[in-house]
Amino acid sequence: MNFDNTEFAFQYKNKKELKLAQFLFKCMSIPWFAKLGIASTQMAFKLGLPIKGIVKQTLYKQFCGGETLEEAQHTAEKLSAHHVSVILDYGVEAKASEEEFEHTTEAFLNTIHFAASKDYIPFVSLKITGFARFALLEKIHEQKPLNTEEEKEALRVLARIDKICLLASQKNTAILIDAEESWIQQAVDDLADNMMEKYNKEKAVVYNTFQLYRHDRLAFMQKSHQKALQGKYILGSKIVRGAYMEKERNRAADLGYEDPIQASKQDTDRDFNEAATYCIKHIDTIALFIGTHNEWSCLKIVNDIIKNGIAKNHHHIHFSQLYGMSDNITFNLAKEHFNVSKYLPYGPVKDVIPYLMRRAQENTSVAGQTNRELNLINKEVARRKHGDS
Repeated sequence: MNFDNTEFAFQYKNKKELKLAQFLFKCMSIPWFAKLGIASTQMAFKLGLPIKGIVKQTLYKQFCGGETLEEAQHTAEKLSAHHVSVILDYGVEAKASEEEFEHTTEAFLNTIHFAASKDYIPFVSLKITGFARFALLEKIHEQKPLNTEEEKEALRVLARIDKICLLASQKNTAILIDAEESWIQQAVDDLADNMMEKYNKEKAVVYNTFQLYRHDRLAFMQKSHQKALQGKYILGSKIVRGAYMEKERNRAADLGYEDPIQASKQDTDRDFNEAATYCIKHIDTIALFIGTHNEWSCLKIVNDIIKNGIAKNHHHIHFSQLYGMSDNITFNLAKEHFNVSKYLPYGPVKDVIPYLMRRAQENTSVAGQTNRELNLINKEVARRKHGDS
Protein backbone atom coordinates (compact mmCIF):
# COMPACT_ATOMS: atom_id res chain seq x y z
CA MET A 1 0.00 0.00 0.00
CA ASN A 2 1.19 3.53 -0.75
CA PHE A 3 -0.19 7.05 -0.61
CA ASP A 4 1.03 8.33 -3.98
CA ASN A 5 -2.07 7.57 -6.04
CA THR A 6 -3.37 11.07 -6.76
CA GLU A 7 -6.25 9.86 -8.91
CA PHE A 8 -7.87 8.32 -5.81
CA ALA A 9 -6.66 11.14 -3.55
CA PHE A 10 -8.43 13.91 -5.47
CA GLN A 11 -11.26 12.07 -7.18
CA TYR A 12 -13.83 14.09 -5.20
CA LYS A 13 -12.48 17.47 -6.40
CA ASN A 14 -13.43 18.99 -9.72
CA LYS A 15 -10.95 21.03 -11.77
CA LYS A 16 -11.94 24.33 -10.17
CA GLU A 17 -11.63 22.96 -6.62
CA LEU A 18 -8.25 21.40 -7.40
CA LYS A 19 -6.97 24.69 -8.81
CA LEU A 20 -8.11 26.50 -5.64
CA ALA A 21 -6.23 23.99 -3.48
CA GLN A 22 -3.16 24.44 -5.67
CA PHE A 23 -3.33 28.23 -5.30
CA LEU A 24 -3.78 28.11 -1.50
CA PHE A 25 -0.94 25.68 -0.87
CA LYS A 26 1.34 27.72 -3.15
CA CYS A 27 0.56 30.76 -0.99
CA MET A 28 1.15 28.84 2.24
CA SER A 29 4.48 27.55 0.92
CA ILE A 30 5.80 31.14 0.96
CA PRO A 31 6.23 31.89 4.70
CA TRP A 32 6.34 35.71 4.52
CA PHE A 33 3.32 35.85 2.23
CA ALA A 34 1.32 33.45 4.40
CA LYS A 35 2.14 35.36 7.60
CA LEU A 36 1.11 38.61 5.96
CA GLY A 37 -2.15 37.04 4.83
CA ILE A 38 -2.91 35.67 8.29
CA ALA A 39 -2.19 38.98 10.01
CA SER A 40 -4.19 41.04 7.52
CA THR A 41 -7.18 38.66 7.69
CA GLN A 42 -7.28 38.82 11.47
CA MET A 43 -7.00 42.61 11.40
CA ALA A 44 -9.71 42.95 8.75
CA PHE A 45 -12.18 40.96 10.85
CA LYS A 46 -11.34 43.02 13.95
CA LEU A 47 -12.00 46.21 11.99
CA GLY A 48 -15.23 44.84 10.57
CA LEU A 49 -14.09 45.06 6.96
CA PRO A 50 -16.27 43.19 4.42
CA ILE A 51 -13.96 40.26 3.66
CA LYS A 52 -16.27 37.36 4.63
CA GLY A 53 -16.99 36.50 0.98
CA ILE A 54 -13.30 36.31 0.07
CA VAL A 55 -12.46 34.13 3.10
CA LYS A 56 -15.44 31.83 2.50
CA GLN A 57 -14.42 31.21 -1.12
CA THR A 58 -10.75 30.51 -0.26
CA LEU A 59 -9.44 29.25 3.11
CA TYR A 60 -12.89 28.46 4.45
CA LYS A 61 -13.86 26.46 1.38
CA GLN A 62 -10.63 24.44 1.61
CA PHE A 63 -10.77 23.59 5.33
CA CYS A 64 -14.43 23.82 6.45
CA GLY A 65 -17.66 22.05 5.56
CA GLY A 66 -20.08 24.96 5.61
CA GLU A 67 -21.68 27.60 7.79
CA THR A 68 -24.69 25.43 8.67
CA LEU A 69 -25.41 21.75 9.23
CA GLU A 70 -27.16 21.69 5.87
CA GLU A 71 -24.06 23.01 4.08
CA ALA A 72 -21.88 20.56 6.01
CA GLN A 73 -24.20 17.73 4.97
CA HIS A 74 -23.58 18.52 1.31
CA THR A 75 -19.82 18.21 1.90
CA ALA A 76 -20.28 15.04 3.97
CA GLU A 77 -22.37 13.37 1.27
CA LYS A 78 -19.70 14.19 -1.30
CA LEU A 79 -17.08 12.45 0.85
CA SER A 80 -19.38 9.54 1.68
CA ALA A 81 -19.70 8.71 -1.99
CA HIS A 82 -16.02 7.70 -1.78
CA HIS A 83 -16.43 5.69 1.47
CA VAL A 84 -15.03 8.47 3.66
CA SER A 85 -17.06 9.41 6.74
CA VAL A 86 -16.89 12.72 8.61
CA ILE A 87 -16.40 14.02 12.13
CA LEU A 88 -18.62 17.03 12.65
CA ASP A 89 -17.17 19.84 14.72
CA TYR A 90 -19.12 22.98 15.49
CA GLY A 91 -16.02 25.14 15.13
CA VAL A 92 -16.80 27.79 17.73
CA GLU A 93 -14.17 28.05 20.45
CA ALA A 94 -13.23 29.75 23.71
CA LYS A 95 -16.49 31.34 24.80
CA ALA A 96 -16.83 33.07 28.16
CA SER A 97 -20.47 33.55 29.20
CA GLU A 98 -23.11 31.16 30.51
CA GLU A 99 -25.41 32.23 27.69
CA GLU A 100 -22.76 31.34 25.10
CA PHE A 101 -22.08 27.99 26.77
CA GLU A 102 -25.77 27.11 26.70
CA HIS A 103 -26.02 28.14 23.05
CA THR A 104 -23.05 25.93 22.18
CA THR A 105 -24.59 23.02 24.11
CA GLU A 106 -27.82 23.30 22.12
CA ALA A 107 -25.83 23.47 18.89
CA PHE A 108 -24.02 20.23 19.80
CA LEU A 109 -27.26 18.47 20.74
CA ASN A 110 -28.67 19.47 17.35
CA THR A 111 -25.50 18.16 15.71
CA ILE A 112 -25.88 14.78 17.44
CA HIS A 113 -29.53 14.50 16.37
CA PHE A 114 -28.42 15.37 12.84
CA ALA A 115 -25.52 12.90 12.85
CA ALA A 116 -27.65 10.06 14.22
CA SER A 117 -29.64 9.89 10.99
CA LYS A 118 -26.51 9.65 8.82
CA ASP A 119 -24.34 6.52 8.93
CA TYR A 120 -21.49 8.51 7.39
CA ILE A 121 -21.25 10.79 10.47
CA PRO A 122 -20.09 8.42 13.27
CA PHE A 123 -18.33 11.08 15.40
CA VAL A 124 -18.87 14.56 16.80
CA SER A 125 -15.88 16.49 18.14
CA LEU A 126 -15.96 18.99 20.99
CA LYS A 127 -13.63 21.24 22.97
CA ILE A 128 -14.36 21.64 26.67
CA THR A 129 -13.42 25.32 26.37
CA GLY A 130 -16.60 25.73 24.35
CA PHE A 131 -18.59 24.86 27.48
CA ALA A 132 -16.52 26.24 30.36
CA ARG A 133 -14.47 29.30 31.25
CA PHE A 134 -10.76 28.82 30.70
CA ALA A 135 -9.96 30.35 34.12
CA LEU A 136 -12.28 27.87 35.84
CA LEU A 137 -10.63 24.91 34.10
CA GLU A 138 -7.21 26.29 35.03
CA LYS A 139 -8.20 26.51 38.70
CA ILE A 140 -9.56 22.95 38.67
CA HIS A 141 -6.39 21.73 36.94
CA GLU A 142 -4.26 23.34 39.66
CA GLN A 143 -6.48 21.75 42.34
CA LYS A 144 -7.18 25.11 43.92
CA PRO A 145 -10.29 25.30 46.13
CA LEU A 146 -13.37 26.66 44.37
CA ASN A 147 -15.70 29.15 45.98
CA THR A 148 -19.44 28.46 46.16
CA GLU A 149 -20.23 30.12 42.81
CA GLU A 150 -17.37 28.33 41.06
CA GLU A 151 -18.54 24.98 42.43
CA LYS A 152 -21.99 25.64 40.96
CA GLU A 153 -20.36 26.70 37.71
CA ALA A 154 -18.30 23.50 37.59
CA LEU A 155 -21.45 21.42 38.12
CA ARG A 156 -23.11 23.22 35.20
CA VAL A 157 -20.12 22.34 33.00
CA LEU A 158 -20.39 18.69 34.03
CA ALA A 159 -24.14 18.75 33.34
CA ARG A 160 -23.59 20.16 29.83
CA ILE A 161 -21.03 17.51 28.89
CA ASP A 162 -23.10 14.75 30.46
CA LYS A 163 -26.19 15.85 28.53
CA ILE A 164 -24.23 15.66 25.27
CA CYS A 165 -22.66 12.27 26.05
CA LEU A 166 -26.00 10.80 27.16
CA LEU A 167 -27.66 11.80 23.89
CA ALA A 168 -24.66 10.50 21.92
CA SER A 169 -24.97 7.15 23.70
CA GLN A 170 -28.69 6.99 22.94
CA LYS A 171 -28.17 7.96 19.30
CA ASN A 172 -25.20 5.65 18.70
CA THR A 173 -22.83 8.53 17.98
CA ALA A 174 -19.33 8.87 19.44
CA ILE A 175 -17.91 11.98 21.11
CA LEU A 176 -14.27 13.00 20.61
CA ILE A 177 -13.08 15.28 23.42
CA ASP A 178 -10.21 17.41 22.12
CA ALA A 179 -7.02 17.98 24.07
CA GLU A 180 -6.33 21.51 25.33
CA GLU A 181 -3.38 23.45 26.76
CA SER A 182 -1.35 21.51 29.33
CA TRP A 183 -2.26 23.94 32.13
CA ILE A 184 -5.97 23.03 31.90
CA GLN A 185 -5.61 19.47 30.59
CA GLN A 186 -6.15 17.68 33.92
CA ALA A 187 -9.61 19.22 34.21
CA VAL A 188 -10.37 17.97 30.69
CA ASP A 189 -8.96 14.50 31.43
CA ASP A 190 -11.09 14.20 34.58
CA LEU A 191 -14.24 15.08 32.65
CA ALA A 192 -13.36 12.59 29.90
CA ASP A 193 -12.67 9.81 32.41
CA ASN A 194 -15.94 10.55 34.18
CA MET A 195 -17.90 10.30 30.92
CA MET A 196 -16.05 7.17 29.73
CA GLU A 197 -16.72 5.37 33.00
CA LYS A 198 -20.40 6.25 32.68
CA TYR A 199 -21.01 5.62 28.97
CA ASN A 200 -18.29 3.26 27.69
CA LYS A 201 -19.39 0.11 29.49
CA GLU A 202 -20.61 -1.72 26.38
CA LYS A 203 -19.32 0.41 23.49
CA ALA A 204 -16.97 3.32 22.91
CA VAL A 205 -19.08 6.46 23.14
CA VAL A 206 -16.52 8.90 24.56
CA TYR A 207 -12.87 9.30 23.48
CA ASN A 208 -10.18 11.30 25.26
CA THR A 209 -7.34 12.80 23.22
CA PHE A 210 -3.69 12.07 23.96
CA GLN A 211 -1.17 14.51 22.45
CA LEU A 212 2.04 12.56 21.98
CA TYR A 213 4.15 15.67 21.45
CA ARG A 214 4.01 15.83 25.25
CA HIS A 215 6.63 13.58 26.82
CA ASP A 216 4.28 12.32 29.55
CA ARG A 217 1.28 11.31 27.43
CA LEU A 218 2.28 7.77 26.40
CA ALA A 219 2.60 6.75 30.04
CA PHE A 220 -0.61 8.64 30.85
CA MET A 221 -2.52 6.82 28.10
CA GLN A 222 -1.32 3.46 29.41
CA LYS A 223 -2.32 4.51 32.93
CA SER A 224 -5.74 5.54 31.57
CA HIS A 225 -6.11 2.07 30.08
CA GLN A 226 -5.36 0.42 33.41
CA LYS A 227 -7.92 2.70 35.03
CA ALA A 228 -10.46 1.67 32.40
CA LEU A 229 -9.76 -2.02 32.99
CA GLN A 230 -10.30 -1.56 36.71
CA GLY A 231 -13.50 0.40 36.06
CA LYS A 232 -14.64 -2.19 33.49
CA TYR A 233 -15.16 0.25 30.65
CA ILE A 234 -13.63 0.69 27.18
CA LEU A 235 -10.92 3.31 26.84
CA GLY A 236 -11.65 5.65 23.94
CA SER A 237 -8.16 6.68 22.83
CA LYS A 238 -7.73 9.38 20.21
CA ILE A 239 -4.01 9.72 19.51
CA VAL A 240 -2.53 12.77 17.81
CA ARG A 241 0.87 14.37 17.69
CA GLY A 242 -0.61 17.65 18.91
CA ALA A 243 -1.00 21.40 18.68
CA TYR A 244 -0.01 24.43 20.79
CA MET A 245 3.72 23.52 20.76
CA GLU A 246 5.08 27.05 20.45
CA LYS A 247 2.63 28.36 23.06
CA GLU A 248 3.56 25.52 25.46
CA ARG A 249 7.31 26.07 25.11
CA ASN A 250 7.02 29.84 25.57
CA ARG A 251 4.87 29.55 28.68
CA ALA A 252 7.18 26.99 30.27
CA ALA A 253 10.17 29.27 29.62
CA ASP A 254 8.38 32.38 30.90
CA LEU A 255 7.14 30.75 34.12
CA GLY A 256 10.20 28.58 34.72
CA TYR A 257 8.67 25.09 34.82
CA GLU A 258 9.65 21.93 32.96
CA ASP A 259 8.87 22.09 29.25
CA PRO A 260 6.08 19.52 28.65
CA ILE A 261 7.06 19.10 24.98
CA GLN A 262 9.22 16.30 23.63
CA ALA A 263 12.89 17.13 23.05
CA SER A 264 12.65 16.27 19.33
CA LYS A 265 10.22 15.33 16.59
CA GLN A 266 11.77 11.87 16.58
CA ASP A 267 10.71 11.44 20.22
CA THR A 268 7.16 12.48 19.30
CA ASP A 269 7.09 10.05 16.37
CA ARG A 270 8.38 7.24 18.58
CA ASP A 271 5.75 7.78 21.27
CA PHE A 272 2.96 8.16 18.71
CA ASN A 273 3.86 4.87 17.05
CA GLU A 274 4.27 3.14 20.43
CA ALA A 275 0.86 4.43 21.52
CA ALA A 276 -0.73 3.00 18.37
CA THR A 277 1.03 -0.35 18.84
CA TYR A 278 -0.11 -0.51 22.48
CA CYS A 279 -3.73 0.20 21.53
CA ILE A 280 -3.74 -2.38 18.74
CA LYS A 281 -2.31 -4.95 21.16
CA HIS A 282 -5.27 -4.26 23.48
CA ILE A 283 -7.87 -3.63 20.78
CA ASP A 284 -10.59 -5.56 22.63
CA THR A 285 -10.52 -3.03 25.49
CA ILE A 286 -9.35 0.10 23.66
CA ALA A 287 -11.14 1.91 20.83
CA LEU A 288 -8.38 3.56 18.80
CA PHE A 289 -8.88 6.75 16.85
CA ILE A 290 -5.77 7.71 14.84
CA GLY A 291 -5.54 11.38 13.94
CA THR A 292 -2.44 11.87 11.83
CA HIS A 293 -1.12 13.25 8.54
CA ASN A 294 2.07 11.21 8.85
CA GLU A 295 2.29 8.65 6.06
CA TRP A 296 4.90 6.47 7.78
CA SER A 297 2.82 6.18 10.93
CA CYS A 298 -0.23 5.22 8.89
CA LEU A 299 1.73 2.55 6.99
CA LYS A 300 3.15 1.15 10.25
CA ILE A 301 -0.32 0.98 11.81
CA VAL A 302 -1.75 -0.65 8.68
CA ASN A 303 1.02 -3.26 8.84
CA ASP A 304 0.37 -3.85 12.56
CA ILE A 305 -3.33 -4.38 11.86
CA ILE A 306 -2.64 -6.89 9.11
CA LYS A 307 0.16 -8.62 11.03
CA ASN A 308 -2.13 -9.14 14.03
CA GLY A 309 -4.92 -10.57 11.88
CA ILE A 310 -7.30 -7.73 12.73
CA ALA A 311 -10.04 -6.85 10.25
CA LYS A 312 -9.32 -3.69 8.28
CA ASN A 313 -12.75 -2.32 9.19
CA HIS A 314 -12.59 -3.33 12.88
CA HIS A 315 -15.07 -1.15 14.77
CA HIS A 316 -12.38 -0.18 17.30
CA ILE A 317 -9.96 1.25 14.70
CA HIS A 318 -10.52 4.50 12.86
CA PHE A 319 -8.15 6.75 10.89
CA SER A 320 -8.75 10.46 10.36
CA GLN A 321 -7.26 13.52 8.68
CA LEU A 322 -8.34 17.15 8.58
CA TYR A 323 -10.64 18.19 5.76
CA GLY A 324 -8.57 19.93 3.10
CA MET A 325 -5.33 18.13 3.96
CA SER A 326 -3.70 14.74 3.30
CA ASP A 327 -6.32 13.52 0.84
CA ASN A 328 -3.71 11.08 -0.45
CA ILE A 329 -3.85 9.27 2.92
CA THR A 330 -7.60 9.47 3.44
CA PHE A 331 -8.83 8.27 0.08
CA ASN A 332 -6.20 5.56 -0.40
CA LEU A 333 -7.07 4.14 3.05
CA ALA A 334 -10.75 4.23 2.10
CA LYS A 335 -9.97 2.41 -1.16
CA GLU A 336 -8.38 -0.38 0.91
CA HIS A 337 -11.53 -0.61 3.12
CA PHE A 338 -10.13 0.89 6.32
CA ASN A 339 -12.41 3.04 8.49
CA VAL A 340 -11.37 6.60 7.70
CA SER A 341 -12.91 10.03 8.06
CA LYS A 342 -12.37 13.72 7.54
CA TYR A 343 -12.49 16.11 10.50
CA LEU A 344 -15.06 18.59 9.22
CA PRO A 345 -15.50 21.89 11.08
CA TYR A 346 -18.57 23.96 10.33
CA GLY A 347 -20.03 27.22 11.60
CA PRO A 348 -20.20 30.94 10.77
CA VAL A 349 -17.10 32.17 8.93
CA LYS A 350 -16.25 34.78 11.59
CA ASP A 351 -16.53 32.24 14.42
CA VAL A 352 -14.18 29.69 12.84
CA ILE A 353 -11.46 32.21 11.98
CA PRO A 354 -9.28 30.96 14.93
CA TYR A 355 -9.45 27.44 13.44
CA LEU A 356 -8.63 28.68 9.93
CA MET A 357 -5.68 30.71 11.18
CA ARG A 358 -4.28 27.63 12.93
CA ARG A 359 -4.55 25.64 9.69
CA ALA A 360 -2.78 28.38 7.75
CA GLN A 361 -0.07 28.73 10.42
CA GLU A 362 0.41 24.96 10.59
CA ASN A 363 0.89 24.70 6.85
CA THR A 364 3.27 27.65 6.90
CA SER A 365 5.43 26.33 9.74
CA VAL A 366 5.57 22.70 8.60
CA ALA A 367 7.24 23.25 5.25
CA GLY A 368 7.54 19.55 4.44
CA GLN A 369 3.80 19.09 4.88
CA THR A 370 2.90 22.02 2.63
CA ASN A 371 5.36 21.01 -0.08
CA ARG A 372 4.09 17.43 0.02
CA GLU A 373 0.51 18.64 -0.43
CA LEU A 374 1.49 20.96 -3.26
CA ASN A 375 3.56 18.31 -5.06
CA LEU A 376 0.65 15.85 -4.97
CA ILE A 377 -1.80 18.47 -6.23
CA ASN A 378 0.60 19.46 -9.03
CA LYS A 379 0.94 15.79 -9.96
CA GLU A 380 -2.84 15.39 -10.20
CA VAL A 381 -3.26 18.62 -12.19
CA ALA A 382 -0.64 17.32 -14.65
CA ARG A 383 -2.28 13.86 -14.78
CA ARG A 384 -5.67 15.36 -15.63
CA LYS A 385 -4.16 17.71 -18.19
CA HIS A 386 -2.37 14.81 -19.85
CA GLY A 387 -5.58 12.76 -19.76
CA ASP A 388 -7.50 15.54 -21.52
CA SER A 389 -4.94 15.95 -24.28
